[in-house]
Amino acid sequence: MSGYNEDAYKEARESAIGLACPFERALLSRCVVCFKAHRLLLAEREAISCTEQHACDLCQRFHIELHHNARFALHTEPDQPWPFGKEIRAQCGGVLGLAEVLEKQPGLPNDVALLVNEGILKFGEIGNFPYSEIMRAVVHFEPRRRKQ
Repeated sequence: MSGYNEDAYKEARESAIGLACPFERALLSRCVVCFKAHRLLLAEREAISCTEQHACDLCQRFHIELHHNARFALHTEPDQPWPFGKEIRAQCGGVLGLAEVLEKQPGLPNDVALLVNEGILKFGEIGNFPYSEIMRAVVHFEPRRRKQ
């Protein structure tokens, strides 16, 4: 047994991260970027926090809407926690889908905070985003396979 204390790590993580980024998994998997993100190392693990409350609030609302709309598409039960693979598909696919509906050039880095702000400018509010189109990207997103 290693002597590693997971509870102590969680406590240290909570005290080190002021604003938890709702797209942390997507940022850590490097399928998206965010200029508001701050990377830090804790106990040989990488963590991400947000540097701006307003941007964090907008991303949190977008994340909630993605989850709400992706439940059917990803066959997820409403009362169950999201498995890692489906969470990655929702986060990465959702941001890529938003970039597509905003007609961003493929291949360029997709900045979550910028895309959410551009979406608000174009559609009025996060609830008005064209989630039926965004869900196509969520369903078709394939996470990177682990090296064996």
